[in-house]
Amino acid sequence: MRKFVFLLGISLLILAFSVTSETPNNYPQNYFRSPVNHQIRLSGTFGELRPNHFHAGIDIKTSNGGVGDPLFSVADGFVSRIKVQAGGYGNALYIKHPNGYTSVYAHMHKFSKEIADFVKKKQYELRSFSVDLYPESGQFVFEQGDQIGQLGNSGSSQGPHLHFEIRDSRTQKPINPLLFGLPMTDNRAPKMHQLKIYKLNDKRETIGTKTYNLTQVGRGYRVKGDTLTIGAWRAGFGLKVYDHHDNVTNWNGIYQLDMLIDDQPVYNFDMETFSFNETRYLNAHIDYKERVTKKAYFNRCYALPGNRLSIYNEKINQGVVTLHKGKPAKVTMISSDVDGNKSTLEFWVKRGEVSTLTRNTFNYTLLQNEDNLIETDQLYLQVPRGALYENLYLDYASSAEASSDYYSSVHHIHDHKTPVHRYFDIGINPTKTIPENLSSKAFVAYCDANNRIYNCGGSWKNGKLQTKIRSLGDYCIMIDDVAPTITPISFKYDMKGKSKMSFKIKDNYRTSGRAKGLSFNATVDGKWILMDHDGKKDLLIHHFDGKIGKGEHQLKLVVEDNRGNRKVYEQKFIR
Repeated sequence: MRKFVFLLGISLLILAFSVTSETPNNYPQNYFRSPVNHQIRLSGTFGELRPNHFHAGIDIKTSNGGVGDPLFSVADGFVSRIKVQAGGYGNALYIKHPNGYTSVYAHMHKFSKEIADFVKKKQYELRSFSVDLYPESGQFVFEQGDQIGQLGNSGSSQGPHLHFEIRDSRTQKPINPLLFGLPMTDNRAPKMHQLKIYKLNDKRETIGTKTYNLTQVGRGYRVKGDTLTIGAWRAGFGLKVYDHHDNVTNWNGIYQLDMLIDDQPVYNFDMETFSFNETRYLNAHIDYKERVTKKAYFNRCYALPGNRLSIYNEKINQGVVTLHKGKPAKVTMISSDVDGNKSTLEFWVKRGEVSTLTRNTFNYTLLQNEDNLIETDQLYLQVPRGALYENLYLDYASSAEASSDYYSSVHHIHDHKTPVHRYFDIGINPTKTIPENLSSKAFVAYCDANNRIYNCGGSWKNGKLQTKIRSLGDYCIMIDDVAPTITPISFKYDMKGKSKMSFKIKDNYRTSGRAKGLSFNATVDGKWILMDHDGKKDLLIHHFDGKIGKGEHQLKLVVEDNRGNRKVYEQKFIR
């Protein structure tokens, strides 16, 4: 890394705040270089549909399948932020550039030495592995092409790669990096897989669905029969479509989708940019039930009432198509990637015999645009305005549970196939006495579709155990008085010549919602030491760096869960 003169560092800071509003064709094309030296091949695209969020960057594959590829600053700039965490982006570096953009490098294996030394110093000062740091603007200055670290697999990464972003420095909105002319070859058009028809009533509520497989003819696609007869006055459409690139097998997200009715544009979205505070609206954009039950991603080509996404440029009648019995309408769907490769689906629709809406049994109607309250002797639910994407006809029941592990009835609150946007309040009354010494160990438990139990936390208020949740399904009160476990992986009395010591930590329940996971603290001879936390493998790792001298030492490792259960591991070792 080569330092700029002081005045240049200051000018970078000043210029970083001057951002102009630009169109996709106006993004600078020759300003940023590639963050890697090898060919850019993508395992993930910007705006790709992911569980509960849109992908905010591009995922660049490694050169050899492993960690360690050098990473480079894509332009002149200074480090504005460094974040280290066990999950999420793992080791992440933010570089602010004088043209008003910030580049982000996530899941890094290593930072450059100067940055790594700075981070470790701050971790010891704060006595925390997880840190979120904002260095002074002139502290770490890079020229374009300077190495900033190594590609890795830290955080919630599912394999070695670079998650790379370009953000508007002023708003922090991520922008599709491929719009900046990064060198990537793509001559393949998106591939369309399935079409889904939604029969709708006048409230845009679904009264029936049907899915059709698509057949490719050249770069065009067809549905069997060409003309679809739909038993409703109105219809919405969903499309399962993925982008494909040269030299990779991944099914990536598309850039743009257009829908025309009788050759007139009625619906469009593109993946140019979005804001992080709207990314969860993905659950309104997709068919959520298809995602959670089949892991299938359908782009919904009409808007649910509670969808507040900004990615739509055209939305005539919210994308809902009016059907006529004797006059078929031509539907054209065009899917595009950033390089302009396109795929087209054409079919016709007309109205058939109109179906009547038959609802499943329900107890309560929760309105999407109003605050909702349900209160019984045993259950309290407060669902705020905007927590739902459409009105919910909620099915609720409770059942007694004979198991000694349960301290309340099990409350069956609709099902997990309905998305929830915002957290809402739940309070549950116990149905049997909880001993005073176990009161603080009680938690609101969520049981998912695979019968896995999650600890959602909770605190007592007015005789109810209350917390915030963001999923519908089965809830009850359970007790956790079991301490976490600590298992030595690479540790023994004689640690001479060893480069590290490591331990596996585990809790008996996973956490969900806003409940905190395991916390830990490690000391040697009473002094705090840094333990790197690998959240994917539940590992704590201390790399010996000279801070622990020769001789015999006393290690103390304390791990605590969110109910206050503590496990203490103490052992002597020698260096």
